[in-house]
Amino acid sequence: MNIAICTLGCKVNQYETQAMERELVRRGHALVPFEGPADAYIINTCTVTAVSDKKSRQMIRRARKQSPDAVVAVCGCYPQTHPQDAEALDVDLIAGTGDRMRFLDLLEDAAREKAPVVSLDEALRRRTFEVLPAGGLAERTRAMLKVEDGCANFCSYCIIPYARGPVRSLPAETAEEEVRRLAAEGYREIVVTGIEISSWGRDLPGRPALISLVERLCREAGDARVRLGSLEPRTITEDFCRRAAALPNLCPHFHLSLQSGCNATLARMNRKYDTRRYKESVDLLNKFFRRPAVTTDLIAGFPGETEEEFAATLAFIRSCGFAEMHIFPYSIRPGTPAASMAQVPKAVKEDRAARAAAAAEEMRRDYLLGCVGRTFDVLYEQRLDGRYQGHAPNYAAVAAPGDGLRNRVVPTRITGVENGLLLGELCALPET
Repeated sequence: MNIAICTLGCKVNQYETQAMERELVRRGHALVPFEGPADAYIINTCTVTAVSDKKSRQMIRRARKQSPDAVVAVCGCYPQTHPQDAEALDVDLIAGTGDRMRFLDLLEDAAREKAPVVSLDEALRRRTFEVLPAGGLAERTRAMLKVEDGCANFCSYCIIPYARGPVRSLPAETAEEEVRRLAAEGYREIVVTGIEISSWGRDLPGRPALISLVERLCREAGDARVRLGSLEPRTITEDFCRRAAALPNLCPHFHLSLQSGCNATLARMNRKYDTRRYKESVDLLNKFFRRPAVTTDLIAGFPGETEEEFAATLAFIRSCGFAEMHIFPYSIRPGTPAASMAQVPKAVKEDRAARAAAAAEEMRRDYLLGCVGRTFDVLYEQRLDGRYQGHAPNYAAVAAPGDGLRNRVVPTRITGVENGLLLGELCALPET
């Protein structure tokens, strides 16, 4: 079959799509663009907000419209949490967030038998981690490795624990095998991802800490560098930082989810830290690493947020000096406690998001200017506008003149900043 896939949402969804792509090709199917005709369409959905649900429905309808006789299969968080809504969308196969390989079996069955199938489990009853092949099909630059699934935090605005179930961890030995394989296949960077990777190990014998896994993966990665996905601030302790700083191929890029810089708002969100503990994490990272890139997420206009609380958030984010921020106006997620709280008017949410974004842009510019004059080992990925572009270990985007640089790591001296892009000159030509 010619199969097209649309992936919405987080890096975990992207990872799981890559695993399905590898398996589909192994089974003899061909992958085709989602925008064109196909024998089957897979929509790997997201449900983190009501807007995500809307996008998922739009892509399902688009697939049906493009090829009315094709098999339309839906998986991911949206059907896991809204099965009846998914069934109303004229699809042939509905599955959730578990057992991707069985989902592909059912896809092939649906194509043969032309009979609708619904295959959903209860996410909260899951206890095992589904091991999927890591790495994509075409690119040999960066690969994702999923080491954890599920979440037990139950933040008041989030439905993901109900979509993904409890914490399940990939055993360290299996993760090491995957890293060795990815490095042998030519990937130069491995991104460690999961729904909540800070919880890795809590379901394994002895409850090992995430840093112990990171040490093992960095050792097995060889010349490839290792980048961590989003971390819970409480993960960052002095022990974590001391051990992490001793790993030469660990990228000094740490995404610490914040969501608010006001303690009262954090309490309503049911976050498990306060601003004092968060700032302690930022300070520790800056103590053990030279100008690490600390990035974060922020929700503006959370229910009940006053102007005074937002002002506290603005002051707090400036004190952290983030390298980059992802800022979102609060979006109601039906079925969560926050949906029934007193809502902030839309115009106020958007105004606060814009003000936070302005502060974030100032900090990003300051961080990038602080990179000028430094030399970074840049992993070059593609040629654009006559220059090669890639990423430094701190994940800052870098552009430099050169030829034949794709998938090569080259020492690059930063000479300037242009539209959020670091400009550089090669310090040494890569070996061929």
